[in-house]
Amino acid sequence: MSKKLNVLNQKGFTLIELISVMIIMGVMASVSIQKFDMVSDTASERALYTGIKELNIRESLVWSNIKISGAGYATDEDLYLLLDTNLGAIYKWVPSPPDRLTGGTLSFKSASIALNRQESTATTAGKWE
Repeated sequence: MSKKLNVLNQKGFTLIELISVMIIMGVMASVSIQKFDMVSDTASERALYTGIKELNIRESLVWSNIKISGAGYATDEDLYLLLDTNLGAIYKWVPSPPDRLTGGTLSFKSASIALNRQESTATTAGKWE
């Protein structure tokens, strides 16, 4: 017994169907690339805000250590000399290091923000904003 090949009833995709699928895939790819760019920018901004929080925590810790030390609080300049403003190699300051009174611009990859520093007093720690 021999089997007959059923060549006449073969079904397949037409050229129009294939082109339609390619167009849909192209639109989906372009939308996903735009979303990826937005996520990347948002991540850089979040990293900047995390860096600012880190600076404020460091400022509070140095201020607290000075307050509980035997010498007590002296001046904002003494506190600033003990403060480490280096957040790592990825973060950049302009000017480097930032100025005690005027602050500077903190950058992380494509995002940057101008920061001012409020001076510390005997009752409150300084703050980066």
